[in-house]
Amino acid sequence: MPSQQLDMEVMTPLIENPGGGRGAGQDEENSDEDQDPELLHARYYEKGNSQGITFTQALIHLLKGNIGTGLLGLPLAVRNAGIIVGPLCLVLMGAVCVHCMHILVQCSHHLCERLKRPPMGYSDTVAFAMEHSSYQCFRNSARFGRHLVNFFLVLTQLGFCSAYFVFLAENIKQVVEGYQSSNITLDHKSLSFVNASTTVFGSAGPVPAPVPLRPLVPSEPWALDLRLYMLFFLPFLILLVFMKDLKNMAVLSLVANICMAVSVIIIFQYITTDFGDFQHLPLTSPLGKFPFFFGTAIFAFEGIGVVLPLENQMKEPKQFPLALNIGMGIVTVLYVVLATLGYLHFGDDIQGSITLNLPHSAWTNQMVKILYSFGVFVSFAIQFFVPAEIMIPPIQAKLQESWRAPCDMMLRGLLVCVTCKFVYSITSTLTTPF
Repeated sequence: MPSQQLDMEVMTPLIENPGGGRGAGQDEENSDEDQDPELLHARYYEKGNSQGITFTQALIHLLKGNIGTGLLGLPLAVRNAGIIVGPLCLVLMGAVCVHCMHILVQCSHHLCERLKRPPMGYSDTVAFAMEHSSYQCFRNSARFGRHLVNFFLVLTQLGFCSAYFVFLAENIKQVVEGYQSSNITLDHKSLSFVNASTTVFGSAGPVPAPVPLRPLVPSEPWALDLRLYMLFFLPFLILLVFMKDLKNMAVLSLVANICMAVSVIIIFQYITTDFGDFQHLPLTSPLGKFPFFFGTAIFAFEGIGVVLPLENQMKEPKQFPLALNIGMGIVTVLYVVLATLGYLHFGDDIQGSITLNLPHSAWTNQMVKILYSFGVFVSFAIQFFVPAEIMIPPIQAKLQESWRAPCDMMLRGLLVCVTCKFVYSITSTLTTPF
């Protein structure tokens, strides 16, 4: 269980460690800065294991932080770029992401050593980098830089939550409609069998009945609107985000990761059975479609939020660059292979999520949607934790102690409702990406 708790803790990139392995005397040198509530209001990342995490644990966490719903949309991204340009651009984007991650880690190291501070998070890294810049305009904008980073982190994480809303609604909608269609088909077959076997006995022997005793009345599956499925998930997601301590979600996270891994294996098993006629697929797509490829692909590389926390948690931080190279190499290969094979298998019929292309007839394909949806459902709370930790504590600090707990619950529920309302409004006028 300690490893599971640590697995959940590394998913909180905005919380830092006040102790961080530095001496108390060194922290006192910056005590005036530490007391500035406007500059250093971010929470500190608290280690759950004083011994740190191993190289293997860091590698596993890095893989989990990058593999999410964006993986399932990459075949559509390749369609918008071309069967040649798409995979090549994915490799290039993977290399750029790794390079930026290395720069981020090196910058944080440099500031920690120069200022003799404990390991810092994203907002601290930006604020102190600007504060000690050689340009006066950057030094004067240090606090603005912190607020800007927090704003974009909130925007990004709530964007992930919005995508999760659509993913859950779309996939469960297909599962329900597929289940109803299969039941209707079985019902029709049973009715046909009863009608065909019904006979009437006359003077010349058994004669087929001229009129069926049970008429075949066609029935239609429920055609519920996608937005109704979103509203169905809303109360459950609100209850889920009420779990403020991610350590309590360790078991759920472990089960969700297993479900997502099984789903990916089943998807690979299905798309490798047939590659279709790839000679008719375009090598490149029109330039106007490339922004759609870029948006989908950059959404898939969503693991930069775990880079600094992982590096700060490692028992031997010097090994983190190697773990980063290996982990992101595996992620990039997985992205390229699934995107290419998925597009080769389904061709231009590929949808925003490859799970939506899986036929309803096989129970294993339906199980993929259910298992992956459960993983995304749990991931919603993990992604939601970041904006909640940025936005709620400053509001709570202005209230009395007795009002802080109810305020926390109300604000969490309100944020989820706002996210749902935003997606609800978008789906009223646009075609959903999943």
